[in-house]
Amino acid sequence: MIIKIRSFANFRDILGRDSKVELKDGSRVRDLLEALTSTRHRLKSALYDESGQIREYVILMKNRKDIASLDGLETELSEGDEVAILPPIAGG
Repeated sequence: MIIKIRSFANFRDILGRDSKVELKDGSRVRDLLEALTSTRHRLKSALYDESGQIREYVILMKNRKDIASLDGLETELSEGDEVAILPPIAGG
């Protein structure tokens, strides 16, 4: 299945604005991140802290919904889903 990736700010510098990743059926957000970080080591340090946890300021969204309101990293993906990777958003 093909998953579209949208990235913003420092994540865009690493991944580009829009990209696509092919994953096996039944993959989850965790699998997507593993696939992305396996070839992009800068992404791994940008996403994960020293203990291997997603940095608290990273926002991950599936089809415009924060995965924290779904099943977190265990959120299942389907053909054509869009996953966005964002830094914290601040206004002022």
